[in-house]
Amino acid sequence: MPLPDILPITPFTRPARGVVALPGSKSLTNRALLLAALCERPVTLTGALASEDTHLMAEALRKLGFTVAGDETTHTLRVADQARGFPASANVQPVDLFVGLAGTAARFLTALCAAAPRGTYRLDGVPQMRKRPMKPLIDALRALGADVRCTGAEGFFPLEIHARGLRGGAVSIDASESSQLLSALLMVAPLAATPITITLVGGVRWPFVAMTINQMAQLGYAQKLTRQGDTLAVPLGRYAPPASYAIEPDATASSYFTALPLAVGGTIHVANLLPPAQGLQGDAQFLAVLERVGATIVAARGDVDVAAPPRTALRGVTQDFSEFSDTFLTLAALAPLLAGPTRISGIAHSRKQETDRVAGMARELTKLGQHVVEEHDALTITPRPLKPGVEIETYGDHRFAMSFGILGCHNLHGDGRPWLSVKNPACCAKTFPHFFELLETVRQNSLAP
Repeated sequence: MPLPDILPITPFTRPARGVVALPGSKSLTNRALLLAALCERPVTLTGALASEDTHLMAEALRKLGFTVAGDETTHTLRVADQARGFPASANVQPVDLFVGLAGTAARFLTALCAAAPRGTYRLDGVPQMRKRPMKPLIDALRALGADVRCTGAEGFFPLEIHARGLRGGAVSIDASESSQLLSALLMVAPLAATPITITLVGGVRWPFVAMTINQMAQLGYAQKLTRQGDTLAVPLGRYAPPASYAIEPDATASSYFTALPLAVGGTIHVANLLPPAQGLQGDAQFLAVLERVGATIVAARGDVDVAAPPRTALRGVTQDFSEFSDTFLTLAALAPLLAGPTRISGIAHSRKQETDRVAGMARELTKLGQHVVEEHDALTITPRPLKPGVEIETYGDHRFAMSFGILGCHNLHGDGRPWLSVKNPACCAKTFPHFFELLETVRQNSLAP
């Protein structure tokens, strides 16, 4: 069902209950698509996410000559005809690739095209994509012999790449603004002419880099990367994948439904959500934040139950989100319901994501009557009585829509009347197209006798 331009959120009048099945991870699906294109034989991705970002990635691979067959009903993607990837002749027309606002597709495809043996590739996205960090990756690829040309502002999209492969050698990269810059380089590095040694300049969100390295191994890269201090050595190798590769459910998306009981009470059972020690995704660390806020977390057999404490037991926390910052908006949106201030730090790099998430969150919470102190790298939110009748601006950012969608489920008036609306709820299509449909299903389940 199409969503309206402005969606009033219907509060829960009874505690949440039921089972939530999450979509596949966007981060893992787009990494797996790139790695599958680099593999020596066809591979089927199961549990794959079907969303705007993954559609953009799959369509770009098709334009590069790969076969990517998707079946949304079975949540599968099959990548084949790797030998036909990239133009057969250097004289063919340039290939135009559109990445929308998908940061993973932008960074991963830039690295893939730079590592291609031949061809000319022009990459662009929506206007906001032209503001997102690309320069460290561009500079690193150039240092490895790639011909990458910025046809607009230097260091940003749009790009034109004249492929001739990567020669290898030593290179440095600053991935402090986005770990995807390093992940993109890592995934194509085994196919360079000589081994690549990467020195990190500045910090990096290591859980996402570790996720990339582990996924490389799972898709058949048998060599062992070594790390000495800030230097990673990537041996040459090939990807020899299994015939089928399973994508984990999205740990970032899980933050909304694991947080739901804190807004409405009750218990939610999230299927196939792996804790950090068992899965690839660092964003599963958000479960520990919910425990500190007051939730009861029970993980067993790969599933997680989240139960809310009495309303008076919910408390504000101080939390560094530098390693799992995509989930900071979920906590920030819930902060008005917690007792005492909530301080969120380690989020400066999120100012350069889909939008300036720090400033946007401060602005929307202030509209709701909250006292917010905004710093470059942090937000401190002190609860005040919530102001009803507010329309939340999402800035085209899916995480604003989903985070405030959960807050709107709180029964502020006590009688189920909507008090909060979300503008442009369809922006969730980027990573979680059926989010509001699933949220309504959970609400209806809570009403059942």
